[in-house]
Amino acid sequence: MTPTSLNTQAPFRPLFWRKTQDVLLGLFSLISIIIAVGGMGWILWTVLSHGAHVIDWQFLTAPSKPYGEIGAGIANALLGTLAITGAATLISVPPAIAAGIYLAEFGKQSRLANVLRFSANVMMGLPSIIVGLFVYVIIVIPTGNFSGFAGTVALAVIMFPVMMRTTEDMLAMVPDTLRESALALGMSRCRATLSIVARAARNGLVTGVLLSLARVSGETAPLLFTAMFADTWPTGYFTKPTANLPVLISEYTMNSPFEEMHAAGWGAALVIAGLILALNIATRCIFRDRKH
Repeated sequence: MTPTSLNTQAPFRPLFWRKTQDVLLGLFSLISIIIAVGGMGWILWTVLSHGAHVIDWQFLTAPSKPYGEIGAGIANALLGTLAITGAATLISVPPAIAAGIYLAEFGKQSRLANVLRFSANVMMGLPSIIVGLFVYVIIVIPTGNFSGFAGTVALAVIMFPVMMRTTEDMLAMVPDTLRESALALGMSRCRATLSIVARAARNGLVTGVLLSLARVSGETAPLLFTAMFADTWPTGYFTKPTANLPVLISEYTMNSPFEEMHAAGWGAALVIAGLILALNIATRCIFRDRKH
């Protein structure tokens, strides 16, 4: 070691200044947590206080009705939402996982992988209403009908980049020793990826699927241009406008002049907020890392 390296010391900072920085950073973190949790609590309390009194068995099992009719429910919209989001998951998740596996295991720094990452980042930042307009042009206009299927395609487009990047990130967290061990035992690269690496990251992959599903469950803008709305049961999924909760909430709370429908809109908002919150909580409880 040279004399220069022996004399090198960290810059001196008074103890008072270091303690002040520590207190300020802790205070800033506490304020940030209070703002985040308080904002979420305020939203939930507002929805709960306006919508809890309308929720009963009849509200959950009766279909929606035209403006002015009493006894409106959300059953048809709830079924339509489940059909649209469920089909969007089936369409987007398998290719998104496959693309994420390619980025993490096979492509990595290739030119195609860089293009895919850049495209996914752009799509993730794209306003959802633009996705709705895109699907409106390629499906609704050529077919001449709004439909639940068009809404499914719009939500699938939104889900795909989120799930693809989540898959890449989850697989990148798997230690390379697992890959090397599998290859050393004679496994092919493909089999090692599917049997060892993907299985090691399965909790993260399932969490990504459920969180991306929760992400699109409340999207309204793309459904306004694709699925639209109807006061009927969702029997014409491919050929007719399909009832769904996000558009029902928008129509009842913003466009209806009747107080009963305003209350029904708040009740529908409470239902969808409760479903998304329950989905997030269940995801974290079921798939959290368990230490033994």
